[in-house]
Formats: sequence, structure tokens, C-alpha cells
Amino acid sequence: MPHSPFRYRLLMTLAAAGVAFGAGAQDKPDDVRLPDLGSSANALISPQEAQDYGAMMLQQMRALDMVVDDPLLDDYINNLGFRLVANSAKPKDHFAFFIAKDPVINAFSAPGGYIGIDSGLIVITRNEDELAGVMAHEIGHITQNHLQRAYEAAKKDTPLMALVALGAIAAGGAAGGQAAAAALLGGQGVLMQKQINFTRKDEAEADRTGIETLAKSGYDPNALAGFFQRMEDEMSADSGGYQVPSLLLDHPVTAERISDAKSRASALIAAQKLQPGGNLLDKNRWVQQTAPIAYVKDPTTLLPAKRSAGPGPSTFLLMRERVRVLSDDAYRMSNYYAGLLGRQDGRYNTPENHYGYALALTRSGQGAKAVGQLQPLLDKSPDNLIVRLAMADARLQAGERAAALGIYAALNTESPRNKAIGLAYANALNFGGSKEQAAHAAELLRPMLEDTDEPSLFTAYARAAERAGDKVRAGEAYAQASYLSGRPFDAMEQLKGLLKRNDLDYYARARIQAHIAELTPLVMELRKRRISTDDNPDGTSQQQFGSPRMSLRATKP
Repeated sequence: MPHSPFRYRLLMTLAAAGVAFGAGAQDKPDDVRLPDLGSSANALISPQEAQDYGAMMLQQMRALDMVVDDPLLDDYINNLGFRLVANSAKPKDHFAFFIAKDPVINAFSAPGGYIGIDSGLIVITRNEDELAGVMAHEIGHITQNHLQRAYEAAKKDTPLMALVALGAIAAGGAAGGQAAAAALLGGQGVLMQKQINFTRKDEAEADRTGIETLAKSGYDPNALAGFFQRMEDEMSADSGGYQVPSLLLDHPVTAERISDAKSRASALIAAQKLQPGGNLLDKNRWVQQTAPIAYVKDPTTLLPAKRSAGPGPSTFLLMRERVRVLSDDAYRMSNYYAGLLGRQDGRYNTPENHYGYALALTRSGQGAKAVGQLQPLLDKSPDNLIVRLAMADARLQAGERAAALGIYAALNTESPRNKAIGLAYANALNFGGSKEQAAHAAELLRPMLEDTDEPSLFTAYARAAERAGDKVRAGEAYAQASYLSGRPFDAMEQLKGLLKRNDLDYYARARIQAHIAELTPLVMELRKRRISTDDNPDGTSQQQFGSPRMSLRATKP
């Protein structure tokens, strides 16, 4: 299994602590922030432990269906995120970006460089610069050690290991799936930043570093201040009765803060004009701070790429509508787009709305109708990968399997390691196909498992391998999918079952035994601490977090 997935060190520490973090750092006038000098909090939680915690948080969120798991969106949000990280204060640190299935307008940072962007935030942004601005701000919280410092400031009152996600799941899980979802989605739920009140100096520092990262990455330095100002103007408590967005509650906006952000942006824009090529990225500094990338000789030449999307529909706008559809009910969204496109003024007759409508139609079983929405887009932009993939999905749903396979095959030839294409193509080959097509599907997916933690890819590979007759590889993949979905006991039982097979060769047996050895300390500690998960029959404690025995039940709502 890729990148030693069965990690357990942090979970042991969490189980030993057995409490949930309740209070955030307080804003003290003499609380001076000195960037990049580290913190004694690093002695209390190591970078590896922080990364393990972040991975565990993401698994628990997946178990509660709180993540928009879509390879196309994952690639988009991570490409955007790592473009920013490459120009941040710590480009070599671990980062991971994901989209939370939450309609609130917010984003959050968690230990280990995990940054979540709520679907509601993406839907409300007008352009990629605004989205990048908020993400750069969250990256600033990570690079400036604000999470560690908040823990450190709070450790006088509560233990450091009071990490919110698992405690919130414990509280909700004890009362069943609906309560778990409510606890996680609430204003005081699982997400780290929703429980930690960063100081005003933290927010100002994240603004300053974020705006600098934004500018160096080729985005508009004014985008962050402009977005906050728009949210403040359009959705403040006294402007038409709108509810104040969570973003403004968690990131308090003042006139002084907006003014400071605009001033910083203006200074960077002025500096840009004095630089060759109009950017602030220093090639020598980038080479020194970033791991070598053989095919990138001059990183400054990458900056114009964002603006050269061509004459077709904007990638950002298409991805925004994809988020809107995949994070909501398909039938409701099909009615939503039908209403927009049916307006007489034609104001919403845009490529992105036709694309969103097509996605909603495909997801609600109306593939043939979706084809009609997509064909005019393809006529204008025949090379657009996003629209072509949507057309293949629509034709497959409409029963035109041969036509869909033709599109998938062409896309896969052009982009052979694209996870979105590979997953869609493999599923089309596997369902309703021959044993040979299933084997081809498994062959497509297997290389993609080396650098992913998406359960859907492992599940798709398992199904294809199973139909192709490779029961052992299928079993290993099913176990990995269970683990990544927050079900370690199921994973262990599946692996033990595989060991009982009589047809295992030496290499397969060695692989499975290695997986079991990695997973054993985790399940033993869970049983010892009586920490219940959805698949743990022995962890029966339903006590609230704050108790020595914490429930981590991840019941799906």
C-alpha cells in the first residue's frame, strides 16, 4: 500500500490524552508574533504527529460524507494550492488541500498542513484570484506556526492533545449519525479553525504573508482585501438581513485590517512594476528553498500560465459549478440551472451554467438531456478536457457505452496519469464489460494508487481486479479503502482473511503480513483505550469527550 498508510503514533497520543480542545488562544496586547522563529509547541507535537493527525481528521470527515471526493476537483484545488505553496515562506513543508462538503462560506487550516475549503466559499467566489487569496491566507496560518502557538497558549488550561475533530465525532457519534453530522457541521464543530480563535495579530500576519504569496504566484494582490470587503458589504448583519458568513466570524474584518491589506497589496504591485517580467518571484531563492524539479529551469516563466486558458470557458468557473453540483442534491440542482437558463433576459446563459446543468442532469439519470447541453460547448471548445469528460459521462449514463469509451480512451491517451479520466474510464470498462476490459481497468488504475489517499480509487481498482480474477490484489485494495474511510478494524479483518487463502505466493503473503504489522499497533491501542469506531465492536464507551475513554464512532448519517 502506498506511503505506509497505517500510521498510528499520533492516534496513541490522542487516545492517551482523551480530551477535546475547547478554548482558543486569547488576544493579548503584549502577544508579539515573531515569524519563522519556531515555537516550543514543536516539542509537544512533532511535524509527523501533526501530519498523522491531519490525515486522521480527513479520514473521519470522509466517514461522515463531509468531503467532496472528486478527482477532477482534487487536482484543481491541489494544483492551485501548491502553486501558492511554492511561493510561500515554507515551500518544502507538507501541505494537502481538500474541499469540505459544507455550504458555509469559510476555509480552515489543520495540523500537518491540511487546508480545507468549504464548498460554500468556492461557490461564492467570483474568480480564481479571490479563491487563491483565501487559500494563501490559510497557508499563512500554517507557515507562521499559528496553530502550534494557539495550542501552546491554551496548554495552561487544557492539554495540548485536545484536538477538535475526534472529540466532536465522539460527541456526535454517541447519539447517532445525524447528531454527528450536526456536531461536525455546526459553528463550533470539528474543524480546527472553527474552534481556535486566532489573535488579531495572527490574522494580520496571515494577511501579510498571504498577500505576498498571492503576488509571487501571479495573482492579484488586491484579491484578498477585495473579497473580504465584498463579503462585509454584501452580507454583513445590517445589509438586508443576510446572515454573517462564517468567514467573517472566524476571520474578523475591521476597516483597519482591510486598509492594511490594501496598503500591502499596493506596495507589492508597485514592486512588481520594478521587476523584470512584472513578478516578485526570485529565481535563486526559489531554487534554494524548493526541492529540485528537473524540468523547471526558470520558475518565473510559469506565472503567465494562469492567464493563458485560451478562448474556451474558464476552468475556474467550470470547477465552481462542479463544486456547486457535487455538494448538493442532483435533482434540486437540475431545477436550479433550468430556472437560471430559462430566464428571458439571458443573463445566466453562460458556458459554466450549461456545464453545471449537464452535470446535474447526468447525476439525476438524464444523460441524453445532458448531451444536448454539452454539445454546443464542445462545438466551440472541442479540446476542452473538462467538457469532453462530462460528455463521456453523459453518454455513458444515456446508454451510449461505445461512444463514451471512445471519448475516455482518447482522453486517457492524451493524459495517461490523470486520475479523473482514469477513474471514469476504468469504471466504464468495468461495469458491463468483459473480463479483459476489467483487467484493462485495473491496469489503468494501479499506477494511480501510489500517490493518493482517495478511497474511491482503491475501491474502483478492487472491483476491476476482482472481475479480472486477481482476488488477492482486490482484497488488499478493499482493505486500504476501508482504512482510508475510517474503518481500521474492517481493514484488519480483511487482511487476516486474505492470509488464509491457499493461493498466495511468497510476495503476496509478505505484502499482506507487512500491512498487518503496520495496522496492528493502531487497532490494539483502540481496543486498549476502548475508543469506538464504526467497525469496532469492543469500543463501547459513549462518554463525552473530556472523559478518559473517548468514542470516535464515525457513523454515516
